[in-house]
Amino acid sequence: MPSPPRVLILRAAGTNCDEETEFAWNLAGARAERVHVNRLIESPARLRDCQILTIAGGFSYGDDIASGRILAHQLTLALGDAIRGFVDRGGLLIGICNGFQVLVKAGFLPGPGLPAATLTHNDSGRFEARWVWLRGEPCNCRWIEPGELLRLPSAHGEGKFVAAADADAATVFSALRGAGCVALTYCDANGNPAAYPDNPSGSQFGLAGACDRTGRVFGLMPHPERCVLPTQRPDWTGISNPVADGLRLFRRALESLR
Repeated sequence: MPSPPRVLILRAAGTNCDEETEFAWNLAGARAERVHVNRLIESPARLRDCQILTIAGGFSYGDDIASGRILAHQLTLALGDAIRGFVDRGGLLIGICNGFQVLVKAGFLPGPGLPAATLTHNDSGRFEARWVWLRGEPCNCRWIEPGELLRLPSAHGEGKFVAAADADAATVFSALRGAGCVALTYCDANGNPAAYPDNPSGSQFGLAGACDRTGRVFGLMPHPERCVLPTQRPDWTGISNPVADGLRLFRRALESLR
């Protein structure tokens, strides 16, 4: 029997979703290990021993400058080449919530040759925590099935995906969609485009998750690791066969490796 795929879960001071993420990956069938960013900087060759690198959610370094900015700078300076080599060899890289912010601000998303974008403060000006509906878009992403509807919890204060300050939002979004990089959008329970509060950040064009051209680098604002057991859904008692939508994403990534 082949060995389970190995997953490294990156954490730093302020990260607070790494244990849930480790549980999710192990439940999906992987062999997950949490590692502090300083340990990976000391030994970047550890990336050669794993198939998936995950940047967990939370508040890395307290989000003291901007969400994910300090960890993104650290990765760019100390691990940029190692992570790019890891992805080029076929490794998968996912950033969840704060991890998505890190990937965007480190330049791993949207990726080379695509218009610049960032994640900024929610339109409401406050932290938003609620369950949201998501629609899988036609994309390159290894985690997503186009057209599927997912229900996941979101919790963030800076989740609004926007084009760079000097770029036209419609042009940027069109380029990302054309490159197969729009992975998830906020929607209602019927799959229709959503406005606030179903789009909790006011994200442009409802974008909730994006991937790079290869489909191997993926970031999303909602938390799949918080919905890997059916009973984690708030409505589970009223559903005959409740589905843990987050677990579905983790399993699909592992299947893509095979």
